[in-house]
Amino acid sequence: MLAAAALVCFAANSLLARAALREGRADPASFTAIRVASGAAFLALLAAARRRPLAGGSWTSAAALLGYAAAFSLAYVRIPTGVGALLLFPAVQVTMIGVGVAQGARPTRRQWLGVAVALAGLAYLTRPGAHDADPAGAALMVLAGVSWGVYSLRGRTAKEPLGTTGDNFVRATVLALPLASAFLLLEGGRLGVEGAALAIVSGALASGGGYTLWYAVVPWLGATRAATLQVSVPALAAAGGVLVLGEPLSLRLVVSAAIILSGVALTLARPGG
Repeated sequence: MLAAAALVCFAANSLLARAALREGRADPASFTAIRVASGAAFLALLAAARRRPLAGGSWTSAAALLGYAAAFSLAYVRIPTGVGALLLFPAVQVTMIGVGVAQGARPTRRQWLGVAVALAGLAYLTRPGAHDADPAGAALMVLAGVSWGVYSLRGRTAKEPLGTTGDNFVRATVLALPLASAFLLLEGGRLGVEGAALAIVSGALASGGGYTLWYAVVPWLGATRAATLQVSVPALAAAGGVLVLGEPLSLRLVVSAAIILSGVALTLARPGG
């Protein structure tokens, strides 16, 4: 149940961002800054309650975290919920595998096949003339996935996930506030009560709460099962976009989802399995 709750939180981030940004309830800069700051506040309170220090983060990891959050928000101004989730997840996996290869890892044939299948699904989803995937929005979401992949790789060796994640969120907030202020001065912005509320829920509950739940259950699930379960997140987000936000369910989205998620599942399979 805890694992399911964490996965729902991850999918909810896409729904909350799209709900706020699609209707103009918030601009991307304000949404990002509030989301990151709310996540930092939630994690700081949780760490204090558990008497854990906020330590172990770095400015590099914070920059990667902010890069993910900012690109994520900018993308969801332009693309539907399901498309965004389907672009984000394989971008994370391909980034992590690519960095591993650069560092000397040797993926299995099944993992290489999985990467090829996932990329084929992405090509189908974003092919020229496709109405579901705005090119700029798709590129931004891929950038968000690359940033999250880098952040995840840097966090694999964290001895205290809660303290490290909280520290990185606090540092990302320090970076986000002046950048958001500069954006608003240059571009102008908009932020309604609903938009601010959606950003707070996204940061405090869907991000901070989701990450906390996930770190709690991963030791029980094991790395392989935990990674495989995450394949459900894009499907949950896509279903939520259709059922909650009333976004259209196209044949292209269904077919590309099946291809992409099959490829991602292959990349997460046990070597020799």
